[in-house]
Amino acid sequence: MQFRLSTMMFLQFFVWGAWYVTVGNYMTAIGLTGVIYWAYTVSPIAGIVSPFFIGMVADRFFATEKVLGVLHILGGLAMIAAPFAAETSASLFILALLLHVLFYMPTLGLTNSLAFHHIADQEKQFPMIRVFGTLGWIVANIFVSAILHADATPIPLYVAGVAGLVMGVYSFTLPHTPPQTGGQKPTVRSILGLDALEKLWSKPFAVFAVSSLLISIPLSAYYAYAPVFVSEAGLENPAFKMSFGQMSEVAFMLLMPFFFARLGVKWMLVAGMGGWVLRYALFAAAAPTGTFSLIMIGILLHGVCYDFFFVTGQIYVDQKSTDDIRGQAQGFLVFITYGVGMLVGAQISGWVFNAMVPDPSMLDAWQTFWWIPAAFAAAVMVFFATTFRHSSQ
Repeated sequence: MQFRLSTMMFLQFFVWGAWYVTVGNYMTAIGLTGVIYWAYTVSPIAGIVSPFFIGMVADRFFATEKVLGVLHILGGLAMIAAPFAAETSASLFILALLLHVLFYMPTLGLTNSLAFHHIADQEKQFPMIRVFGTLGWIVANIFVSAILHADATPIPLYVAGVAGLVMGVYSFTLPHTPPQTGGQKPTVRSILGLDALEKLWSKPFAVFAVSSLLISIPLSAYYAYAPVFVSEAGLENPAFKMSFGQMSEVAFMLLMPFFFARLGVKWMLVAGMGGWVLRYALFAAAAPTGTFSLIMIGILLHGVCYDFFFVTGQIYVDQKSTDDIRGQAQGFLVFITYGVGMLVGAQISGWVFNAMVPDPSMLDAWQTFWWIPAAFAAAVMVFFATTFRHSSQ
């Protein structure tokens, strides 16, 4: 069982990793630098839509593995079409990416809920399964960047599309995960996730939810512009260099049970937020001279940044959930982080980048750019650390 779930996670994140890190440099190469932030806005839009889909469909009418299969096949076809759309216009290219992520983003919550449904100990088993998602991302980065040297080409988009088709077919072989609500008629409250929130809501959960949304705003700057910054700083095969962050993520994922036992939910989350603050500070310090060591340390912090915040958050939400709202609860987390938070963040970071970095090769301009998300993340970290109280910490 664990092997099947681990393979699911590997393919799930191989799809995303194959194109997400390289698309900014591809757009720069074809003259679309000014609209890079739109490529990182479509995912948050889909993140906002996906919980509604999960609440209406996955939790109510169809087995999770079948929904995963259909969504990945449709998403793969949309991604294969994206490079052809880019030859016509920027708008059609962004539209093709939007179509892909509208199919893809619901699968993030669905793979989590499927895995949680089939394991007994979330804190010990889930990190061991989820780490294969990180490995999938790493392998995708190495394949398209270090092996194919295709960072600034459409090849990663084709790779992601084909991988999506493979994941779609594989999904139909996953353990049967029936709808938890027996096909009950959906209500407005259930579609909006209000039923889940009513069961989850407490003061600690409210602080967690608000902090998760706010911290996701400055995080968007990393996903959209770090690969471009790494390239302009003179580091070859930028997606491969960025994959070192996922390599550190693997190490920290394996160490999560150890840290959970000693830090608890609150301080795991605080450490994750602190990792983002330090990362942006290092990028700012490295910017004027493109200092390789500082940039790489910032990238290597990804293990703390992602695992201690996002994965801990997924586990915290699952601990607070019951079987009948598990999919909606994970969908709600996607909604506030990958959805609302990163939608706002992508637009703000795009506006700040275009205003402060008129030419990506101007490294001095990047310094001010990176200090802005560092300051914002620091403020969110202080708010969370001083207000969150968790009974099991």
